[in-house]
Amino acid sequence: MALAQIGATAKGGVRRLALSDLDRQARDLVCGWFREAGLSLRVDQIGNVFARREGTAPELPAVATGSHIDTQPSGGKFDGNYGVLAGLEVVRCLNDAGIRTKRSVEICIWTNEEGSRFTPVMMGSGVWAGAFSLEQAQQAQDATGMTVLEALRAIGYEGEYACGPSTALGQRWFDVRIQGMDAHAGPTPMDLRQDALLAAAKMVQEVNAIAIAYHPYGRGTVGSLRVEPNSRNVIPGFVQCSVDFRHPNLEGLMAMESRLRDFAHQLAAPYRLGIEIEKVSEFAPCQFSSLCLEAIKESISALGLSSMPIVSGAGHDAVYVARQSPAAMIFIPCKDGISHNEIEDALPEHIEAGANVLLGAMMRLTAQ
Repeated sequence: MALAQIGATAKGGVRRLALSDLDRQARDLVCGWFREAGLSLRVDQIGNVFARREGTAPELPAVATGSHIDTQPSGGKFDGNYGVLAGLEVVRCLNDAGIRTKRSVEICIWTNEEGSRFTPVMMGSGVWAGAFSLEQAQQAQDATGMTVLEALRAIGYEGEYACGPSTALGQRWFDVRIQGMDAHAGPTPMDLRQDALLAAAKMVQEVNAIAIAYHPYGRGTVGSLRVEPNSRNVIPGFVQCSVDFRHPNLEGLMAMESRLRDFAHQLAAPYRLGIEIEKVSEFAPCQFSSLCLEAIKESISALGLSSMPIVSGAGHDAVYVARQSPAAMIFIPCKDGISHNEIEDALPEHIEAGANVLLGAMMRLTAQ
């Protein structure tokens, strides 16, 4: 639990935003463990860390595993971090057993997976996979105006290596801006108000209704709301809110977006508002590699464990990785299915089982 102490919160979670000094401390700690395990390290220009254990045929493509160690503002101890440390445990097991694999093994730490401080989300893996440019990512700013490049340099993780090699739900993220008019809450009649927050409230309800209409896998969330002037006796004249839509196929995502835009158009006129919807991120639905999935299934069977296939509703670095190479994911149960929360928890036996499944899968893939 040493990693969980860096940015630990009073409720048992972790607050360790990407490229913060706490992120630096966590990177330094984990990279120290990598070196102790005999791994060679390289860092690319967006701060992704790659730790390598050389195989007997180093000219072959490596078999990689990993995740991220940045967290949500009120994140849990396991999300991302477990994926990185499970990879480290695989390497330690190989070392202890004196096993040298045919293919090299790599552990990845992807930069800014969460997207809490800088957008776009899944930044490091996205740059690696060519989803967006290094320059675009490096110039992204946080709420204070600091750029990713400045933050990388501040924590000492702007590497010199070029980025990248030369099923999860698809996602679309939007910023919705509603422009009304500030007015005094007392003398302004109800029928003359241009209340941006009232429209935003209706928008929140519609996002929820859209997701329900695309049951069972549709998802719709308004997770961020900015109100101006944010005064108790002033009718809000401006609101910006986020919208997060998710669906396992592209047609579903397109239909959800179309319904949102139609609703905004219908909402604007009666309230005399301007409503702008900007798409800020898009991640296509992802089908994972049958080769990797089969290796995972064989590992599970050999260990005598139970499992089930799932369609993940979250965003994952593996979605971008899958654009460039075969990829798949292993999930373990979390208490009550809770993630992105300080009370996120997992049983030790599930943590151990997940790492053993990963070890077995990687042993199979590195032998090919």
